[in-house]
Amino acid sequence: MSRRIITVASWKGGVGKTTLAYEVAYQMGAVLVDLDWDRGSSTRAWGYRTERRMRSPLLSALETGKTPKWIPGGESKPDLLPGHEDFAMVQPEAETMADLLEKWATEWDRDLVVDTHPGGSTPSTLGAMAAADRVLVPALFEEKPMEALEGMLEQVPDYPLLIIPNQISGVPKSRYIQWLRKITSEAGAQVGPMVHEYTWLETRTLRRAVSSEPIAVRAEPFVAEIERVVGAA
Repeated sequence: MSRRIITVASWKGGVGKTTLAYEVAYQMGAVLVDLDWDRGSSTRAWGYRTERRMRSPLLSALETGKTPKWIPGGESKPDLLPGHEDFAMVQPEAETMADLLEKWATEWDRDLVVDTHPGGSTPSTLGAMAAADRVLVPALFEEKPMEALEGMLEQVPDYPLLIIPNQISGVPKSRYIQWLRKITSEAGAQVGPMVHEYTWLETRTLRRAVSSEPIAVRAEPFVAEIERVVGAA
């Protein structure tokens, strides 16, 4: 049985991509593959510190061609293939990255959730999108994130995109709703469930997934919204 690959991607940073990938991976029971080389990545959110490790499973896999070993997250975190800062310099071409992800999913016999580097169409991001059964694209109802989303939809409309209105506060302005409808209709992209803004997420320091038991009362609406995203994916 082929395993699903869900890629989380955005042309704009700061839109909640990493949190979305982390929680979706946990709820799916998938391996979280981190292709983001910045410090604010899933890898550091998980608690993995590259500076304390002699070797990187991701970089070693690229060097040797062998399938890497993921790190178990236990009961409270997703299993992880950690990223590394040097991946920026050694990321493979898009086709190779896609082939590797498909190979790892098959050999691990696991679903994958791939977190990507924000801010543009890097080879590894395009490869992760090419391998994906679904590409989750978090969208903020703000000027610059919406402009970035519009540019992304113009550049890569042929991928299986699912736009996730994310970090939505209160009632969205009709201007942004109309803008989203216009650009997704033109690109033939689908819009998925909305995830609201939860200000406590910004200062949360716990490593464990919000979706892990026991779920805090205040987190129940957020966890339910992530469940709907997983169901739509």
